[in-house]
Amino acid sequence: MLRAFTQVDVFPATPYLGNALAVVLDGEGLSTEEMQRFAKWTNLAETTFLLPPTAPEADYRVRIFTTETELPFAGHPTLGSCHAWLEAGGVPRAEGQIVQECGAGLVRLRRIDGRLAFQAPPLVRSGPVEQELVERIADSLGIERGDIVAAEWADNGPGWVGVLLADADSVLALRPGPVPCEVGVAGPYPEGATCAFEVRAFIPHRGSTVEDPVTGSLNASLAQWLLRAGRAKAPYVAAQGTAIGYDGRIHISAGSPDDVWVGGAVITCVTGRVEL
Repeated sequence: MLRAFTQVDVFPATPYLGNALAVVLDGEGLSTEEMQRFAKWTNLAETTFLLPPTAPEADYRVRIFTTETELPFAGHPTLGSCHAWLEAGGVPRAEGQIVQECGAGLVRLRRIDGRLAFQAPPLVRSGPVEQELVERIADSLGIERGDIVAAEWADNGPGWVGVLLADADSVLALRPGPVPCEVGVAGPYPEGATCAFEVRAFIPHRGSTVEDPVTGSLNASLAQWLLRAGRAKAPYVAAQGTAIGYDGRIHISAGSPDDVWVGGAVITCVTGRVEL
């Protein structure tokens, strides 16, 4: 069966330097195994499949796959899938907002300053990180424990530990070895700079570390932590991907630390049909 397909670039400041996402616009009738096989074939960080919603208030349902497993929620697939759904003619039930159904529940989206933004889901774990783990993280990042200004659990599903360094240059200089868990590192730019923070996302994978170019879920949880701790003021823009040749921009706005919205540009790069 031929199914509508699109590939989008999410969070780019420069086209094709954001985070790529594949979207199958009609996933009805596909088994989990078929979805996973196709996601492995695309070889992108995530591939999504759009389906009719089961929740009455939702506009559409999405299933999100990495090359190896299904995720209940992820940030750049949420923005990219919503963009693809709207571009394909999707009409929201309620004016001014879109409601996405996913494994983590319902996620609300809206346009802020012309960009799609999703409401950050609640943290499932927050608070201080065990000192032994902080020391292991510092060692894996190749820095001293004293170089870490603050560390907190900032887990909205993937298991992020948030680490704050003194400045953006310190973040860009990191050359990590194998990290013990999902680690998101942020460092502030000087007052008046175009971006407020530089962010990097390090993920353990088969005994080594991979770096995600632009990460919506991490920036959502970092914003909740940094705003609540008084270490950031919204609205702000974070840069991510700089150290590995990408050019991501994540726009954070907030009514409060419990009402954080994560937005960015989405560009359609490829449209067509796939046989699935």
